[in-house]
Amino acid sequence: MISVLILTLNEEISLPACLKAVRWSDDIVVFDSLSSDRTVEIACGAGARVVQRKFDNYSAQRNAALNVNFKYPWVLMIDADEVVPEDLHTEIAEALRGVIASVDMFRMRRKDMFLGRWLRRSGGYPTWFPRLFRVGHVWVEREINEEMHCKGAIANLSAHLMHYPFNKGVAFWFERHNRYSTMESIALVQEAGETMRWQQLLSLDPTLRRKGLKQLAYRLPCRPALVFVYLYLARLGFLDGLAGWRYCRMRAMYEYMIDLKIVELRRREHGLPV
Repeated sequence: MISVLILTLNEEISLPACLKAVRWSDDIVVFDSLSSDRTVEIACGAGARVVQRKFDNYSAQRNAALNVNFKYPWVLMIDADEVVPEDLHTEIAEALRGVIASVDMFRMRRKDMFLGRWLRRSGGYPTWFPRLFRVGHVWVEREINEEMHCKGAIANLSAHLMHYPFNKGVAFWFERHNRYSTMESIALVQEAGETMRWQQLLSLDPTLRRKGLKQLAYRLPCRPALVFVYLYLARLGFLDGLAGWRYCRMRAMYEYMIDLKIVELRRREHGLPV
């Protein structure tokens, strides 16, 4: 069997579907950031254990969640707006039956949904996310767009998580990405002095390759416009129809928010008016 860990903050809209999809587990832990809606009530009604902790940053929250006492040696960590399809559950069970001792973590891909469509091209697919961990062998770094690390080997799964980032509406997406852009701008200013590691761009590890691409991207001029061109034209996002067009524009807005906040931070560092 597998333990399931779900991170929540006011997820009464998304949580029921998420819980329903993992009812095959008899050890479901909802790690809640002091929700003010019906999240805890819904979790308890579904038979999940609820552990609460005040949110400070994403890496600290995930590290704390991974240190909960789980019933089983492997834990699947998901967000409340993610759903585990049956084919992914089947693959996870099969993978763990034959897992070797050196493997500590499995990565998987997500299908991001918007306006009833899978953003196969405009959403940057495929991005690999670590989601299945050997308990006690994994830790999290970086406060935003956090990175999962382990000492052992990493394997990949073929099946997908279903991701519904717009369950709470477009307004919530912008509110959340306003917070993300603030945290991302602070992290990027702090990392500005790091040496560009060009070898990461050619790494076979998708996590390292993505990190290298991000380091390169944030050194390019007109980056928000380039992100739109990359997602909508180079990645064929226009084939995702109206959903792709709208999503690519939203992603460009998010990148522009980050750039503006970096300018603001640097002016403040030099005592200049914003």
